[in-house]
Amino acid sequence: MTTQSQRAAIVTGGSRGIGAAITRRLAQDGIAVVINYASGRDAAEALVAEIETAGGHAIAMQADLADPATPARLFDAAERAFGGVDILVNNAGVMELAPLAEVTDEAFARQTSINLDSVFRSLREAARRLRDGGRIVSFSSSVIGLYQPGYGVYAATKAAIEAMTHILAKELGSRSITVNAVAPGPVETRLFLEGKSEQQVRAIAAMNPFGRLGQPGDIAGIVAFLAGSESGWINGQIIRANGGVV
Repeated sequence: MTTQSQRAAIVTGGSRGIGAAITRRLAQDGIAVVINYASGRDAAEALVAEIETAGGHAIAMQADLADPATPARLFDAAERAFGGVDILVNNAGVMELAPLAEVTDEAFARQTSINLDSVFRSLREAARRLRDGGRIVSFSSSVIGLYQPGYGVYAATKAAIEAMTHILAKELGSRSITVNAVAPGPVETRLFLEGKSEQQVRAIAAMNPFGRLGQPGDIAGIVAFLAGSESGWINGQIIRANGGVV
């Protein structure tokens, strides 16, 4: 059971990679978490068990973000379990790289469905149901500043998220809800490493002034700050969390 004063969060894509790091960090900070996942029930349930063993509160909920009903279902689950929602982290996303001339309609639809449509619906639900003084953190990407070939559709979806972030921050200001986004550079996750040779990974790491890839914990700490009480004067901002690559 959670206390009346405990804050609660929804983290989409919260069972693996950056999402799992965010979930752990929020739980460590005393926040109850709804962990949304699309697949991989075992990983989600293991994360819930880990958090509860450490004295925290979490539930896992499988839901396809391509389904327009999913955001409402996530908020319903959080309200039943924890009494309300204070934090929304829009972390889930997909990336399919190809030159624009080679992008199929199906690939375009998959990326816009998860990266843009579902984020819009989650932002809309949060605008209606988040408790006053809440926090919204969405994910953009530093590829917007790099303009690398092959990233056209992915970067476009993230640019749209940045626009909605700036505007929603102004729309929700009267309720003291902050709306920000984090734009990571390359982060060492299974999704990032998949399909890349060791040479490619080294070359990407060398683009960074620190000569390394980001780690999930690097991003989780920033999200935790934006979700916390000390970030109340940061609103409508895009945090480029990339170690200086751009």
